[in-house]
Amino acid sequence: MELAKAQLKAKSGGDDIIFMFNPKELSFQAAVQTTDNPGARATRSGRPRVSFSDLPPRQIAIQSVLFDTYETGKDVISEHMQAFLDAAKFSEDRQRPPVYSFIWGSNIYFDYCFIAYVSYRLTKFLPDGKAVRAIIDTLVLKETEKPSDDDASAKKPKADPADERGSRS
Repeated sequence: MELAKAQLKAKSGGDDIIFMFNPKELSFQAAVQTTDNPGARATRSGRPRVSFSDLPPRQIAIQSVLFDTYETGKDVISEHMQAFLDAAKFSEDRQRPPVYSFIWGSNIYFDYCFIAYVSYRLTKFLPDGKAVRAIIDTLVLKETEKPSDDDASAKKPKADPADERGSRS
């Protein structure tokens, strides 16, 4: 059986990110937002009524992801970490960060998500100060909607070659 690597597959505004080593653990978070109505009580039980107000986006916290370029001597930041840092920013042409699918083997954990938070450490250096080992302590992915084709600046529709109407002037 071949080892499957975890990856963030670009859906919009970024490049694919393949993890050098697989995460140590994944933590999932889902919630239902409610509003308590202390004055309103259920008739039979007398318990307070709860209003269900919203479903916030689900999240995955990815813990302890190692990146090591010691054997090659390459800079771990430019080789691996920069992709995560760039993904945690708005892209130049869009009003949102890049959108990805989080995939590990045959599991698609999120079909559409973005990097909401990244925390990392540099833990090994060459004598010249070049970082060659990094550990992502926490990478938080937040579920989002499918990016629409018009979420960037307004795009002009392409002319339909079958449309024989003349332009109005």
